[in-house]
Amino acid sequence: MSGIIIKTPEQIEGIRKSCQLAAQTLDYAAQFVKAGVSTEFIDEKIEEFILENKAVPATKGYNGYPKSSCISLNEVVCHGIPSPHTVLKDGDILNIDITTILDGYYGDTSRMFAVGEISAVAKDLIEVTRHCLALGIQQVIPGNYFGNIGFVISRYAKAKGYSVVYEFCGHGVGLEFHEEPQVDHASRRNRGPKMKPGMIFTIEPMINQGRAGTSVDQQDGWTARTVDNKLSAQFEHSILVTPTGYEVLTDIHNDFPVT
Repeated sequence: MSGIIIKTPEQIEGIRKSCQLAAQTLDYAAQFVKAGVSTEFIDEKIEEFILENKAVPATKGYNGYPKSSCISLNEVVCHGIPSPHTVLKDGDILNIDITTILDGYYGDTSRMFAVGEISAVAKDLIEVTRHCLALGIQQVIPGNYFGNIGFVISRYAKAKGYSVVYEFCGHGVGLEFHEEPQVDHASRRNRGPKMKPGMIFTIEPMINQGRAGTSVDQQDGWTARTVDNKLSAQFEHSILVTPTGYEVLTDIHNDFPVT
């Protein structure tokens, strides 16, 4: 608990700007999400945009990760490595995950995209995942337990017939890529440390159509897939605890008014 950094106003402003850039990068990448485009091409465009905005992609070189974003298709839960051999086709769903470093501050966000017409199951999974993130964000208020984020997410996802990935989680962010605390998306009520103003962390639920388990490709050491090859979806925001509630720092579309 002592490891959770309370950010200063100056740090919060720097992190806010990086978060806004990360979200703007996702908006920019959206135009390239179409059938026939490789995930490597999208990643190259993402890197160009980040560099043009005087920032750097946090993932590139992080523990040996080779690309500027994570692009995870269909049954890939997270950490999909962009590739010239992975070409989008109609019916695909994908998560694009961006982390920027701007003036030394980190901003982290991801969202789902659809290629052409997708299945009813895929649409429902995406909407349930989007709502899971919203439910988690609503738990952000000073004095609340971090475990209540995972409690409400898992309760809703399971009620809708889906499972919650437990092997990956949200995390503190801002001064480093990954900080304390660990933000679980499946948790018991009133567990873990309490939130305090000035804390910044991600909520990034990964919701599976089938079983909750994942398997990491041995070949690349990164790509995590569902164990049953069924679909997975994820949304992610970086959130600041304010004195009265939350500010979603990566929300540039005003989906979450500041509380």
